[in-house]
Amino acid sequence: MRRVRSVGGGWSREVLVGSLWHGFADMGAVERDGAFVVARGAGAYVWDEAGNRYLDATAGLWFTNVGHGRREIADAVAAQLGDIAHYSNFGDLASPVLRELAERLAAIAPVPGSKIFFTSGGSDGIDTAAKLARRYWHAQGKPEKTVIVGRQKAYHGMHVAGTALAGIPVNREGYGEFMSDARTVGWDDPAALSALITEVGADRIAAFFVEPVIGAGGVYPPPPGYLTEVRRICREHDILFIADEVVTGFGRIGGSWFASSRFDLQPDLMTTAKGLTSGYLPMGAVFIAPHIAAPFFGGGVWFRHGYTYGGHAASAAAAMANLDIIEREHLLDASKNLEALLHEHFSPLAAHPRVAEVRSGVGAVAAVQLADPAEALAMVKTLRAHGVSTRAAGQGALQISPTFVITEQQVADMAAAFGRALDA
Repeated sequence: MRRVRSVGGGWSREVLVGSLWHGFADMGAVERDGAFVVARGAGAYVWDEAGNRYLDATAGLWFTNVGHGRREIADAVAAQLGDIAHYSNFGDLASPVLRELAERLAAIAPVPGSKIFFTSGGSDGIDTAAKLARRYWHAQGKPEKTVIVGRQKAYHGMHVAGTALAGIPVNREGYGEFMSDARTVGWDDPAALSALITEVGADRIAAFFVEPVIGAGGVYPPPPGYLTEVRRICREHDILFIADEVVTGFGRIGGSWFASSRFDLQPDLMTTAKGLTSGYLPMGAVFIAPHIAAPFFGGGVWFRHGYTYGGHAASAAAAMANLDIIEREHLLDASKNLEALLHEHFSPLAAHPRVAEVRSGVGAVAAVQLADPAEALAMVKTLRAHGVSTRAAGQGALQISPTFVITEQQVADMAAAFGRALDA
């Protein structure tokens, strides 16, 4: 419990939660049990308000790739705020740091010559990609290509297009139908996509959205050959292939900037966010292959879309400093090593009677799937008692996606804490 200062300056009565409405929460439970308040972080650790230390198993929410407490990023942001915090990038407007960031991202893009459209985050990016795919086909004289396709278990943010594409049914419940031309196919079988194309018609399908590694749906690596085959199917049927790399981008895939590079996917569009700034400020970027951008850069064809804070100058400064750290400290290599370490230290937990399986081995991510999914939320709290902060993902999985600067000993300590929590 804590006291909250009123607008008038006096102290109100003590409350468990106060006025904050948490995302993705049973607020009745939060009101009853109280919030877990993270007060500060450094490297792979976070501390609560009482000063208790936890290994951060999730890097915030998949994003703190360079670790917590990087003064270098804070200083870069402060310097940019002192020049100009933000203006706009609508029309012909731009800031120097945003132009510099766009060129830097284009240089590491999976498709050479890509254009960069900035957003405020991942959900913005998905809506941007969905609209741009349909707008592209309209400009190509094929306005009937409006259907967008996602996969079961997939998570593509919570804006309108992302919710419509959601492969996690509970994320769509209670809202009604947002998009009648959104479809979902099985997550692990290219034949399911082929069957949908036969049913709907390739002449009506605008794009197929793919998380190279399914994240919030429970951490599911792609089956061998899956990504290559669905990419081939999309190319064969003139359907745009959109890689959702909000989670996997900027090194999380292990050893490469992007999964699209690691698996040679050559996406038509690619959405990114989280690791772009390591979460120090909100920002997203959509990478657009040259052939998709061409109709809009020829003159006369508008993409009437954008966000007030898309390409925020202070966020761009954070991104530049973050990319400097990743490059200088060779964190792409560290992420590749982390991929192996997570597999080595967590896969033995699959033998525990309370564990159904451990998913790991592709990217700096893993998940401990509980045999009884209903235990997941309670297990998250048990793990806190053992010095680890994590979260439930999908249907009863425990997420593991730590910062790239975590040490092998810290990985071992985290896995040991999971083992003690499972024994509790």
